[in-house]
Amino acid sequence: MEADFTGAHLLHLAAAGCVLNDIYREAESLGIDVSGVRVTAAGGFDTTTWQSTGIDYSVEVSSDASADKLAHLLEVVDQVAEIPQAIRAGASVRRASSC
Repeated sequence: MEADFTGAHLLHLAAAGCVLNDIYREAESLGIDVSGVRVTAAGGFDTTTWQSTGIDYSVEVSSDASADKLAHLLEVVDQVAEIPQAIRAGASVRRASSC
């Protein structure tokens, strides 16, 4: 990993890690052999509020599968990856208890 790193940057890492895992899971279910995957995520934050300005990710897949099959795999993953879905949907975050 190469990046400036703060707790807020874990958001980018979580999105990339989820996509990475889901590529392997969905490739297996689609019968696509994958020998390697690299996911890169980037984005920014308003450092006054730490609101995300969005996350962009790119994927490199090492596979003998056709370009059409790989494109389909990545489309499926983009739809089912849980953490990107949660980020897109938004959520409240509340402290449940105190010491």
